[in-house]
Amino acid sequence: MEISLMVLVPLVAILGFIYHYITKGNKYFHDKPIPSLAAEPLFGSTRRLMMKKTSFHDFVISIYNKYPLVKVFGMIDTMLPMFVVRDPELLKRIAVKDFEYFMNHRPVFGNNDDPHNEALFGKTLIAITDQKWRDMRATLSPAFTGSKMRQMFELIVECSSNMAQHYKEQIRSNGAGSREHEMKDVFTRYANDVIATCAFGIKVDSLKHAENDFFVNGKKMMAFNRPIVMLRMMGFRLLPKLMNFFNLDLFDREQRVFFTEIIKDTVRTRDANGIVRPDMVHLLMQARKGALKHQRDTEEREEVKGFATVEESEVGQTQASKGMQMTELEMIAQCLIFFLAGFDTVSTCLTFLAYELTVNRDVQDKLYEEILQTDKALGGGPLTYDAIQGMQYMDMVVSEGLRMWAPAPATDRLCVRDYVVDDGDRLKFTIDKGTVVFIPIAGLHHDPQYYPNPSKFDPERFSVENRDKINPNTYLPFGIGPRNCIGSRFALMEVKAIIYYMLREFSFERTPNTQVPLRLAKGFAGMRSEKGVFVEFRPRKQAAN
Repeated sequence: MEISLMVLVPLVAILGFIYHYITKGNKYFHDKPIPSLAAEPLFGSTRRLMMKKTSFHDFVISIYNKYPLVKVFGMIDTMLPMFVVRDPELLKRIAVKDFEYFMNHRPVFGNNDDPHNEALFGKTLIAITDQKWRDMRATLSPAFTGSKMRQMFELIVECSSNMAQHYKEQIRSNGAGSREHEMKDVFTRYANDVIATCAFGIKVDSLKHAENDFFVNGKKMMAFNRPIVMLRMMGFRLLPKLMNFFNLDLFDREQRVFFTEIIKDTVRTRDANGIVRPDMVHLLMQARKGALKHQRDTEEREEVKGFATVEESEVGQTQASKGMQMTELEMIAQCLIFFLAGFDTVSTCLTFLAYELTVNRDVQDKLYEEILQTDKALGGGPLTYDAIQGMQYMDMVVSEGLRMWAPAPATDRLCVRDYVVDDGDRLKFTIDKGTVVFIPIAGLHHDPQYYPNPSKFDPERFSVENRDKINPNTYLPFGIGPRNCIGSRFALMEVKAIIYYMLREFSFERTPNTQVPLRLAKGFAGMRSEKGVFVEFRPRKQAAN
């Protein structure tokens, strides 16, 4: 009896401590003058998402609609209190005007920026914090201006043209008039080739060489639904200090080594042979030497930009303090995050855009007419940066695709010091240091108050006549404020170029496997469809060209 009590008492104490640890934040909002979602141990308010009962996109919309009359409400994510901001003006104050209070992202995957630690994710622009982030953003920002994108555009055109030609040859050689393809696979291969040539300086053909090392390693890195990766993600959420202590990274060592060696070899070869190529490796090599400066020349000011393009803040336009010098690992980490963003986010955008063009034939036909006009103006020659920027309907279509299917349904900001919310009316409370502001992008994008009939794919929302009616704080496909996506120009020109070349050669047609309406895969593993997006590429009659 004594032995069992000796075992039982410590066991109960340990279980009690664990229960207290995982539930200590669940009552956080009880003394705040805002409503909050119900919370339970370990899951917080996210059980349906964590147990794969809903998709992340649908989860964000559902919680956004839970309290339609409030500006902000509370939610517990695992153990962390989060303020879900619904009001566009409050969102602007937090993410832009009072950015100093909310400078960092929540450290979901660790932010260990120790220069001797080989974990890469913690050294990326997304993960680093405070002054280190300011310096890195200012160092990298000149690499993403319109003039730099213009220099890189030929590489994107080459990949786009090659892809359209590949499918033309495939249909010709098979003796068939049409072929069904799964869009996520198609556009992941395209995005892989673009980012390989633009960010890593190497040519890869993922259509002809389906299992090339670059593509295979990229897919492994993006397989966030693997049990081992899910465990790491939970580890970073529940025990971040312990994960950093053991130098654990979100990515497998095999993939880290693969991409690290590619960058090291490329840099060594270019340094030794004086090779200059208009790609991200070259720009990062310049940035490492402090040779990239932010210049607002006339061309930059007069550039025609896509509606979704985000502007660089003053943070990005200042010079890095003390002439920041990137370490080799930091440079590799930036290449890696550009790869991951291009590999998954761009392919996701294109997948859902292809779906909408397929099921909305009137939109596809109107866009095709603009493509024909542009092609005629170019004399059948290669697409140019100025030509793609001047395609108004293309921009409307892409902008609406990003509204309906934002690849990032939400983003966040970590509160770095106590912040008082006071709307001058009856709402006044403190967002405490260490808590998180949750920005429900998909919720805002599907709010009928801002976008009437939000489930309808309607590019006319973004026409020259209508776009001024859109509150810019309710349209956030690339985020908001100084921590917005640095690569919006790159992503948009990549998306537009491949749509141009594919629609010029093919019409997108439904097949028996095209799921209408589209349903999203459940769980937190990114934006993807439940059963894939299947589309037929039907060759257009030559006479139409």
